[in-house]
Amino acid sequence: MRRFAETASLDTIKGPEDLKDLTLRDLNRLAREIRERIISVVSETGGHLAPSLGVVELTIALHYCFDSPRDKIVWDVGHQAYAHKILTGRHDAFQHLRMKGGTSGFPKIDESDHDAFGTGHASTSISAALGMACARDLSGEDYHVLAVIGDGALTGGMAFEGLNQAGHLKKNLIVILNDNKMSISRNVGALSQYLTRLISAPVYRRFEADVWELLGKIPTFGGRAQSLGGRIKESLKSLVVPGILFEELGFRYYGPVDGHDIEQVIHVLNHIKEFSGPQILHVVTKKGKGYTHAERNATKFHGIGTFDKKTGKLEKSSDFPSYTQVFGKTITELGTKHENVVAITAAMPDGTGLTHFRDKIPERFFDVGIAEQHAVTFAAGIARAGLKPVVAIYSTFLQRAFDQIVHDVALQKLNVGFAIDRGGLVGEDGPTHHGTFDLSYLGQIPNLVVMAPRDENEFRHMLATVVAYDGGPIAVRYPRDYGVGVKLDKKLQPLEIGKGELITSGTDVALVGIGSMVEPCRQAAEILAGEGISCSVINARFAKPLDRELLSKVAAQVKLVVTVEENVVRGGFGSAVSALLSECEINVPVTVLGLPDRFISYAARHELLEEVGLSHEAIARSVVTALSRCR
Repeated sequence: MRRFAETASLDTIKGPEDLKDLTLRDLNRLAREIRERIISVVSETGGHLAPSLGVVELTIALHYCFDSPRDKIVWDVGHQAYAHKILTGRHDAFQHLRMKGGTSGFPKIDESDHDAFGTGHASTSISAALGMACARDLSGEDYHVLAVIGDGALTGGMAFEGLNQAGHLKKNLIVILNDNKMSISRNVGALSQYLTRLISAPVYRRFEADVWELLGKIPTFGGRAQSLGGRIKESLKSLVVPGILFEELGFRYYGPVDGHDIEQVIHVLNHIKEFSGPQILHVVTKKGKGYTHAERNATKFHGIGTFDKKTGKLEKSSDFPSYTQVFGKTITELGTKHENVVAITAAMPDGTGLTHFRDKIPERFFDVGIAEQHAVTFAAGIARAGLKPVVAIYSTFLQRAFDQIVHDVALQKLNVGFAIDRGGLVGEDGPTHHGTFDLSYLGQIPNLVVMAPRDENEFRHMLATVVAYDGGPIAVRYPRDYGVGVKLDKKLQPLEIGKGELITSGTDVALVGIGSMVEPCRQAAEILAGEGISCSVINARFAKPLDRELLSKVAAQVKLVVTVEENVVRGGFGSAVSALLSECEINVPVTVLGLPDRFISYAARHELLEEVGLSHEAIARSVVTALSRCR
C-alpha cells in the first residue's frame, strides 16, 4: 500500500481514487488535515461548519469503499458535504467557498460529476437515490446508490415516504443514517458493534438463510416454526438493536456504528455493499468534531459567518439588530402580553429567533421538526380551536407547504400568522435558500394578507398586526439582514390593513417600494433629485391588499411609476400594482424592477443586489433609462 511521504499532505489527493491504497494510519491523518482545512476556510468565508466536521471520517470511508462518480452518493441537505468536495477534486477551489464565482456551499450537479444530486433542502436524499436506483435497473446498469441522511432530516415526512417505497420495491439501495444527537454507551455500544460485525458478515447471512430454510422443512410444523423463529428474532433484536422500525419498512439494519472510527465504518461498508436489497447503516457522529468551540456549541456553529479561528468569536457585521433578532424579542413580548399566542417552528428555533419565546413561554412553543407541511396544518388546527398560532419559517422552506396554506388555512379563513424569514436574497447560501418567490406565490391566494416592513421599527408594528388580526391568515415577510438603525417604539400599534405610506412627494416619478426595497428607493430618489428628477417615494407596506387610493392618486400625478421588489418580477408585487392601475384606468407607464427570471447564484448579499439591479445606485440608473423612453 502507498503511504503518505513525510512531506506529502492533503494536496496529494486529487480525487477519491487516490484513497484506495492508503493505510488506515494515512486515512486518519488525512481526516485531521481535512478537518483543519474546513475550519480555516469557513472561518474566513462562513458556512456550515459543525455538520461538515462531524462527517469527515464517514466521508473518507465512503469514498474509500465506493467508486464515485460511478457509484452515486446523495447528500441530504448538503450541509455536511465539505469533506466530500475537498476529496473530489475541489481542494483548491474550496478556498473560495460560497464566494461569487467560487465553490457552492451545497452539492451542485453542474459543479462536479461527483455531486450526484443537488441539495439544499432536507429529507430529499432517499427519494432521489431510489429514483436513481430504479433508473439504473431499468437501464441494465450496475452501480451502487447511497443516500446520506441526518437524524434531523429523517424527521421530514418525505424521508419516510422514500423509505416506504424503497422497502416495497426492494431495490439495491444503501441509506446511511448520520445520527449526531446520541452518543454510544460503552456497554450497549460494544454489544451493538459486535452484533453489527456479526450480522454484516457473509457467514451470518448464509447461516440465517440456511436456518430459515431448515425451519420451513420441519414436517407439519414448518410454517409455524418459521413464524415462531421470526418472532423470537425480532423480539431479541428489538432489545439490542434500535433498528426494528427500519426492518419493518423492509430494510436490513446495521448499527449503531461509531462514525469516527474509519476502520469500523470501512469494515461494515465493505460487507453490506455485497448484499442485495435496501439496507440502512446507522452511524453515530459528533457534530463539530475536532473543533472545541463547535463541539461545545454545535447549534451556533451549524451555519455561521466569519469568525476568529482561535477564539471561535464571531466577527461583528453590524451595530444594529438583525430582523431575526427583532422578531424573536418582539414575538416574545407579544406572547407575554397575549395568552392566546402560540409560536411554531420547523426545527429552526435558533435560526428563526424563537429561542427567546421557547425559554420564556415553553408551554406555548412547538418545534415540529423538519416538517413544514405539518407545521402549517398543525397551526390551522390550533387556530380552529381559537388560539393565535404564529408559524416562523424561512421563505424558501415555506414553499414546501404551499398546498397546506391554500387548502388548510386560507380556504377556511383561519387566523394563522406567518413570520417569513429570509425573504429575498440571502447571500452566500445561494439559490436553494434565496426567498425569491413568496410575494408571488402568496399574492395569488385568496383571504391572505401579505406585509413587508421598510425597517425594524415598522416590523415590530407589523408583528403586532399579525397578532391582532382576526380576519383570516396574515403573513409578514422580512429579509436576512440587519435593521437600518432606526429607533424602536416601545408601544406597539397594529397597522391599518392595506394602507401604505407616502414618504416624499414628487412630480416626475413614483418609486413604489415594498419591504427591503423601500430604503434603496428613498436613497435612489436623493440621487435622482441631484439630476433634476422629482420623485414620490411610497412605502407600500402591504403587497396584498394594495393601497388602491394612495397608489392611484400618486400615479395620476407623475410621468412614470417604478415598482421595486426583492422578489421575482413574474407574478409579483409589480405585476399586482400594474394590474391595479389598469383597473383604475390610469394611463401611466409602469417599470417593474425585481429579480430576473433565473435562479440567482451565491455571493455576498450586497453583491447580488448590485448584480440584479436592486442597489440604490442601480435603481436610480434604471429610472433615468425608463424616463428617457417615456420622453
